[in-house]
Amino acid sequence: QVQVVESGGGSVQAGGSLRLSCVVSGYAHPDKCMGWFRQAPGKERELVANIYTGGSGTYYDDSVKGRFTISPDNGGNTTYLQMNSLKPEDTAMFICAVDYRCGPYSPLRRPAREFVYWGQGTQVTVFS
Repeated sequence: QVQVVESGGGSVQAGGSLRLSCVVSGYAHPDKCMGWFRQAPGKERELVANIYTGGSGTYYDDSVKGRFTISPDNGGNTTYLQMNSLKPEDTAMFICAVDYRCGPYSPLRRPAREFVYWGQGTQVTVFS
């Protein structure tokens, strides 16, 4: 059974940093897309960063470029989302998701429906 577990959320002052972790277990294939979505109350879930663990490709939403960095561990079952220069508008539930059908030539800007396994999310709150 595949499980996706996030950690690292919390409350931070604007300008601060947080590092989120996403661990996938029960899924043996190392190459896959692992994306971070965020969802604020009353808003749609949006992809903020995605990475293909079998290569070097990454995707970032324009709103987080230059501030967030997604990276994998060597085993391919953990990804990190380093979030710097956080803003109050970053406040949301951050949710990790896995798309095992993603390959080396797949577009990394992918809709939520392409992701198969989802975590429960970790709350990020940025106060001014």
